[in-house]
Amino acid sequence: MNYCELKNFDVANGPGVRVSLFVSGCTHHCEGCFQPETWDFNYGKPFTEETIEEIIEYLKLDYIKGITLLGGDPLEKSNQGPLLKLLRRIREEFGETKDVWCFTGYEFEKDIIGYMMDEWEDTKELMSYIDILVDGEFELAKKDLMLKFKGSSNQKTIKVKESLASNKIILWDE
Repeated sequence: MNYCELKNFDVANGPGVRVSLFVSGCTHHCEGCFQPETWDFNYGKPFTEETIEEIIEYLKLDYIKGITLLGGDPLEKSNQGPLLKLLRRIREEFGETKDVWCFTGYEFEKDIIGYMMDEWEDTKELMSYIDILVDGEFELAKKDLMLKFKGSSNQKTIKVKESLASNKIILWDE
């Protein structure tokens, strides 16, 4: 997996001060995407053990609330294995004290629950580490600058663990 950017102080992609990892690779190719260069799976730098160590060091700061995964699309099949390794390490180091947000063009019900968790080896475990998922492709016709932490009104901000436990979508609305 490659990544295009690692921000150690980000306040735009989730609540509080966060670490944000922008992965490379996306098959959605949404019209109006704010980072179309990240569609290319080979764009950017290789994601390595050193990258994981750098992220862990950033997360050790008390005022960092958590990490946000975006891109590209973190839930592309080829991105899931490396991100799973990262999230396992984050949970080992910090438990639940640092939250994990993830932005994806995949839809929670249709794609993630619909087939990915059953058919893709890493998806189910990956979902167990994600607290909040912003799902759905960006739709230019539904762009809304007043939305909090998402770009278009079709996208949902989902509490993943609560939704999986209750078998219905539980939205984050803070």
